[in-house]
Amino acid sequence: MTEENLLKILREYKSGNVSETEAINQLKNFGVEDLGFANIDHARELRQGFPEVVYAAGKTKEQLRAIFKSLYERSTGNLIATRADFEKYQFLLDAVPEAKFDETSKMIYVDRKIIERRADKKILIVSAGTSDLPVCEEARLTAYLWGNTVETAYDCGVAGIHRLFAHMEEIKSANVIIVVAGMEGALASVIGGLTDKPVIAVPTSVGYGASFNGLAALLAMLNSCASGVSVVNIDNGFGAGVLASKINRL
Repeated sequence: MTEENLLKILREYKSGNVSETEAINQLKNFGVEDLGFANIDHARELRQGFPEVVYAAGKTKEQLRAIFKSLYERSTGNLIATRADFEKYQFLLDAVPEAKFDETSKMIYVDRKIIERRADKKILIVSAGTSDLPVCEEARLTAYLWGNTVETAYDCGVAGIHRLFAHMEEIKSANVIIVVAGMEGALASVIGGLTDKPVIAVPTSVGYGASFNGLAALLAMLNSCASGVSVVNIDNGFGAGVLASKINRL
């Protein structure tokens, strides 16, 4: 559901081309669609500027195809399904031929909306290590599909902090910075002390035993002494990409 769709219904009713009952039925159809196993929120694009995003993990390939097909047919914006796999992607291709699959981020997406991305309002994604790339790419692709110019600086962790300093120009010119790190999660505090821009920290489950699958990095980031650092959930690159996008729109 888009603002244009809503205006079309109202104009059709106002001109007398559709009855009051027909207009009500069309508006009902724009709300929640009950598929039996899922209730699709078709009004989310109107409220938030982006269609409902599908979490593919735990869904059957049949369920994912039905949901993604409905969103494809009844929205105009870009589409995302996170935590997917290649088998599910192949299964829905006949229903949504425009869909693409990104192996690193495990995202199925449709990039169909022409967006003018502002070069002066960049989102920078910085990773501590190469092992953090799946979460980084989830954040990058999400932010890109939401209409942002996105730059990256990967493998810049504190174990070799001179690598980070080579990206100071990117850090200074970014409007929002997403920092992705596992292990001890120190990179978010370092970058938080180098910039006056908002920093979104993403702890990852990368690390040895005492990292507790990302809990150590999460607690370190929550306890950061750097001002202006916010934290999303462990491995939640998607959440960081959306939050950065909303900040970047202000």
